[in-house]
Amino acid sequence: MDGTLEHPVLAPRTSLGLWQGIGRQADYWATLWRRTWRGVLVSSFLSPFLYVIAMGVLLGGFIEADPARLEGATSYLAFVVPGLIAAHAMQTAVSETTYPVMGMIKWQRIYESMLATPLEPRHVVGAHLSSVVLHLAATCGLYTLVMVPFGVFATWWGPLLAFGAQVLCGTAFATLVYGFSTRVTNDQAFGVLFRLGVFPLFLFSGAFFPVSNLGEVGAWAARLTPLWHGVNLSRMFALDNVTWWVAAVNAGVLLVLAAIGWRWSVSGLTKRMIT
Repeated sequence: MDGTLEHPVLAPRTSLGLWQGIGRQADYWATLWRRTWRGVLVSSFLSPFLYVIAMGVLLGGFIEADPARLEGATSYLAFVVPGLIAAHAMQTAVSETTYPVMGMIKWQRIYESMLATPLEPRHVVGAHLSSVVLHLAATCGLYTLVMVPFGVFATWWGPLLAFGAQVLCGTAFATLVYGFSTRVTNDQAFGVLFRLGVFPLFLFSGAFFPVSNLGEVGAWAARLTPLWHGVNLSRMFALDNVTWWVAAVNAGVLLVLAAIGWRWSVSGLTKRMIT
């Protein structure tokens, strides 16, 4: 010993990879799913399923099934089901990324405890959105399986591609609304979002009737909405009435919106929680 004090060398803090950081939160989200899956089953499947039966089977029995007017569908049920599942994916995504996100930021402050660890905002956003995508896949997949015996799908591969379109549609909304939720300071903004955003989209983006019924201007306005791209893509695959360049545009728009929403979400949570 020469009488000098040796200080340990602290290793620099290394950044976790995106998937590594998401994986470290798997236990939390799995526990949350185990505690809430019954309510999710009722709210995300049973109620919409009864809605489809009411609209597609009961009301659909009074609607003349003209494929020329129903975008190739041979029944109103076949027309409405793919659109309603896509619209339900939007509603599920918005529900999962509004109040739950604000709660984890402002009320339960769960994000605060997560970010006190080596996790970064991108990890937190990625894990939350991964849970939302899993929720979307579960509800849309179950919905599709139950609808198969009703003869609403024209081919064996139609349900698979329609399912992918529905999950993609919900994912685009999830990322965009998550970014919005990180930037609002009270939950009154969500009421405005539902009344002026979600509800009009649900009614006028082609889920219940062809957008051509809205007139030329109304139809083009509807085609500019993200939900129309999801509804149209889902319906084309379900009915085997695919115009592939239109399908490519629909999928491309949703992918671009999801990418923009991801960046907006990460930047929003970083500004809210870090800077």
